[in-house]
Amino acid sequence: MAFRLRYVKPSEQCSSTIASFRPGGKANPMTTPDLTSTLEILDRLIGFDTTSRHSNLAAIAWIEDQLAAHGVESRRIESADRTKANLFATIGPNVEGGVILSGHSDVVPVDGQAWSSDPWKLTERGGRFYGRGTADMKGFLTLALAHVAAFAKGSRPVHLAISYDAEIGCQGAPAMIARMRDECPAPLAAIIGEPSLMQPIDGHKGIALYEVEVDGIAAHSSLPQLGVSANMVAIELMWTLQRLAKDLAQVGDEQSGFEPAHATLTVGLMQGGTAANILAEHASFTFDLRVPPGQSAQSILAPFFSKCEDMNSALASGHPGATIRVTNIADAPPLTSDGSEEAIALVRRLARTNAPAQKVSYAVEAGLFSDAGFAAVICGPGSIEQAHQPDEWIARSQIEAGAQFMQRLAEELR
Repeated sequence: MAFRLRYVKPSEQCSSTIASFRPGGKANPMTTPDLTSTLEILDRLIGFDTTSRHSNLAAIAWIEDQLAAHGVESRRIESADRTKANLFATIGPNVEGGVILSGHSDVVPVDGQAWSSDPWKLTERGGRFYGRGTADMKGFLTLALAHVAAFAKGSRPVHLAISYDAEIGCQGAPAMIARMRDECPAPLAAIIGEPSLMQPIDGHKGIALYEVEVDGIAAHSSLPQLGVSANMVAIELMWTLQRLAKDLAQVGDEQSGFEPAHATLTVGLMQGGTAANILAEHASFTFDLRVPPGQSAQSILAPFFSKCEDMNSALASGHPGATIRVTNIADAPPLTSDGSEEAIALVRRLARTNAPAQKVSYAVEAGLFSDAGFAAVICGPGSIEQAHQPDEWIARSQIEAGAQFMQRLAEELR
């Protein structure tokens, strides 16, 4: 059977819940009215379980209502099965020179993690706000929503862009970005609010995510000649990837700013087989390749694709029905600073920092915006070190710094 490559596009003693900083709750002398209303928004957003495997439509509908209350019309771009949606809205006049504020609505699972409090309820302990998505990245979305009224007074717009399925390979954003490219007059910058401790990031790696499925032929393990173990085929393919990963670790520009400097390749999931004494009828594994700017995922993986072709041909000749399928689940490009000098200068000005822009090894949607012609830069509250962890948290100081950033942005656009 022919080889087929398919493309489918972290214990404090003092603890309190959101009631301690809601109006009517226990007074908190450190809380200002503006912070109170901001935290109410964050609490609501945390309360929506938008794990990538679930729908985000309830959260999107709530955000639409918040925008509508300020007279802001929003537009949905739905997934093919209509269970999820991107949302974008122009706040202020739809003219050139605005700024895109972009964040994703989805979060990673809490399954198997040891949380000290309910991950779906905002909880304060010792100057930190805990909950899934507080850092990555509902904190940023909260700050944008809290400043809609201020943005609406500007002579230049804020384009709010909220995506789905960023955590599983930036799958939702491309359709929204294409729509924004057509409908939004040229903005000055696209600020992607991934957690960066409010420091500018001007480069990230790209990601290519693949699923490999192997169909074997079941037989008794004492008679392997009568069948094909899908597990054994998968192991051989994964060994090819392991050798590629070792080769990649030997090549990297140490001056690139990335850590590690080289491309990385890892197998994240693998499944296969039903019993120890049965040749596995089916096996699958998923791997991701993270590539610095200037390198091609397709070129790096060429030896792997060639191995798949050779093995498929051998399977077809001896055991018709056994096959290997490779699906490109996601493919998000890297981000470079090319053409983003003004955007980076703007973020430095708003964040009140002279620190040089950094590079990061994770992949986010900034590269997609850049490839679409938008000058993209990453800057958001919270730390990536808290993202995806049990007891994910964001510091009060980061919420405050983010609010100041948004206030300065509103002033910049007036």
